[in-house]
Amino acid sequence: MTAISKIEKSTALPILTEFGIEGMSCASCVARVERAIKAVQGVDAASVNLATERATVTFKDTVNAAAVLQAIESAGYEARIETLEMLVEGMTCASCVSRVERAMKAVPGVVDASVNLATEKATVRYAAGAASVRALEDAVRTAGYEPKSEGQTHKPAAADRRNIEMRSLAVRLGVSAILTLPLFAIEMGSHFIPGVHEFVMDTFGMRESLYLQFALATIVLFGPGLAFFRKGVPSLLRLAPDMNSLVVLGTSAAWAYSAVATFIPAALPVGTVNVYYEAAAVIVTLILLGRYLEARAKGKTSQAIRRLLGLQAKTAFVERSGNFVEVEIDEVVVGDVIRIRPGEKVPVDGAVVSGDSYVDEAMITGEPVPVSKSVGSEVVGGTINKTGSFTFRATKVGADTVLAQIVRMVEAAQGSKLPIQALVDRVTGWFVPAVIVAALLTFSAWMVLGPSPALSFALVNAVAVLIIACPCAMGLATPTSIMVGTGRAAELGILFRKGEALQSLREARVVALDKTGTLTKGRPELTDFRVAEGFLREEVLAWAASLEALSEHPIAEAIVKAAEAEGLALGGVEGFEASPGYGVNGSVAGRSLLVGADRALVREGVSVERFAPLAEELSSKGRSPLYVAVDGRLAAIVAVSDPVKETTPEAIRSLHALGLEVAMITGDNRRTAEAVAAQLGIDRVIAEVRPDGKVEAVKRLREGGKVAFVGDGINDAPALTEADVGLAVGTGTDIAIESADVVLMSGDLTSVVRAVELSHATIRNIKQNLFWAFVYNASLVPVAAGILYPVNGTLLSPIFAAGAMAISSVFVLGNALRLRRIQL
Repeated sequence: MTAISKIEKSTALPILTEFGIEGMSCASCVARVERAIKAVQGVDAASVNLATERATVTFKDTVNAAAVLQAIESAGYEARIETLEMLVEGMTCASCVSRVERAMKAVPGVVDASVNLATEKATVRYAAGAASVRALEDAVRTAGYEPKSEGQTHKPAAADRRNIEMRSLAVRLGVSAILTLPLFAIEMGSHFIPGVHEFVMDTFGMRESLYLQFALATIVLFGPGLAFFRKGVPSLLRLAPDMNSLVVLGTSAAWAYSAVATFIPAALPVGTVNVYYEAAAVIVTLILLGRYLEARAKGKTSQAIRRLLGLQAKTAFVERSGNFVEVEIDEVVVGDVIRIRPGEKVPVDGAVVSGDSYVDEAMITGEPVPVSKSVGSEVVGGTINKTGSFTFRATKVGADTVLAQIVRMVEAAQGSKLPIQALVDRVTGWFVPAVIVAALLTFSAWMVLGPSPALSFALVNAVAVLIIACPCAMGLATPTSIMVGTGRAAELGILFRKGEALQSLREARVVALDKTGTLTKGRPELTDFRVAEGFLREEVLAWAASLEALSEHPIAEAIVKAAEAEGLALGGVEGFEASPGYGVNGSVAGRSLLVGADRALVREGVSVERFAPLAEELSSKGRSPLYVAVDGRLAAIVAVSDPVKETTPEAIRSLHALGLEVAMITGDNRRTAEAVAAQLGIDRVIAEVRPDGKVEAVKRLREGGKVAFVGDGINDAPALTEADVGLAVGTGTDIAIESADVVLMSGDLTSVVRAVELSHATIRNIKQNLFWAFVYNASLVPVAAGILYPVNGTLLSPIFAAGAMAISSVFVLGNALRLRRIQL
């Protein structure tokens, strides 16, 4: 497990906490774990139960779950860590995010908590047994928000919740606008149409006009604007103000001052009897408008997920008792035979058992060309059949399908935080309290230094400061860009398993590529087979093919296919052994055989000097030479060639254009590797690398900057893990590659270029959003406070402050949504 942040919870009484532990097998294990836990500072007692695999730990007065987990792992065992995803309702700004995260991290046993404002989702990692879902939900409620675990909801319900929220906002906005319009006309109409104010006074009278304004403003504040009070007032009482609290303070101040001016004007100093009902009402209306536009934009950020879910077929034609009947998709089980007709969606994953067709897999792999399918071919749920018909047997259904895995992967990436967000998290924790302090200072300064009537000036400017501040923009700046960027990537067949990979890929300076299957097609062909004197070609080829038939290496497949093409019979093998990076050996027809690289034969004392000149010549042509030894004698030299993918040269040029150094890591001999590198324009070559040596190769390349390694995700797992960001070239079906940070559904190397370009675009978008959010607040809060008044007499009306605040969040969301249209 990675480094664990310190989690502490202070209390006056001893605390009993349980931890789940895996890997114990005997009493010695129990004793070892107990000693390790008791050594943790603050632990009063520890008891480990082998049968239940749990440790009961008593802390003196401070729970430090992270230290206990660290101690368990240091003792050589694994603490059970569980992950919970929970929807959190009621968050409106970055301060809310910080508050929920602090509340969750304070729960004993919590290792880490991350909250995403855009998705309204919290992801919590906690020690199994040390924390519970109920404790986490209670912590969220205590912080003033409403939790709802993922188990209590599902995707359509989440979409319905968003639609309900939008409809509610639309109704509240409509009512607020209808009531605010006459208020605005009464107070501000003369600025637009001469004589409006006089008409109102003649029709209603001054006093009656004030009563009407009071009634309209009160209905707006405590009708459509009631939600601000329901959330903002409790936050103020808990001394944890949020965005709603700023709205409540600003509108309440304007409304209350106006009410005093209306009903008890004598309580105010002479010359300060003014009303600001229209300001309070317009503020509520504009902020509701901003929230409505924000909700619409948030809905668009998650369109990629909805489109992916929309790929899922609702029904399938399944064979039942010899007939094909239509059933709900949930009723399909592994082993069912399913019929697909032209134009239909493939409902689940499977393998074709009869028929043939072309299937459009663009929505899964990003490749626009339909793929041929015949008996034995794999098909993926969510893809679309073109002209033919076929039947297939279901191999994966429900949550196990490729489509379901893609959705989970995209959701995980969208819910993650980038390192670039660390500054935002530090700032937002104190932003709202700082704004309230700034408003108080503004009020005080205008009361002391402002012109007459000082109270009116002080009130207007303090309200403007409260309203114009926008922590929402800061909270949405990063997560919305991540959501849209990773969603767009999924549409292009690029799956970011971790959101952090976006930033890591943007910062990479070296792209290291595995050769076989990444740069090349991964289907080597036998090009040369020369035997030494005293050996028969057909005989040696048959022996070598018999041995290689037991190997899974692509080169082995090339030798076997060549023998089969010549009609040679393969024999039995005894004592087969494979040595990664060297070759294979065993006995065939009573003969001891060794097939492998020159180093394999040299290690066994077999000289390859006889074929050295030919090997040089073959290597210079980009072919990979191998040798065959029979009974300790050099018998043949073999050469295979793996054709370079058609798109590889253009992809290498594009990577260079992005300012990246391109390196190739291969097990081929240096001459062959350098010939391929020269053909493709690759900058660096690390050749003759055994599979277990790729990690060291990545470390060497890191001297030139952060490294992105591209491999097949299976043989290259250690290198993918070692690299700063690992990209696995998938097959369109095998995407559950744990060692990779990014999975490329297409084997086309241009996907790497797209991934890099998308990471650049997303991080650039995030920086634009953060720049806007910080510059907006840093520049307009002082303007709202009246800093320009001594210079040119400029003051910012609370109405304009509300408009600016609403626009700020919408601007951030709109900027993030531009990533949906990016063309790569």
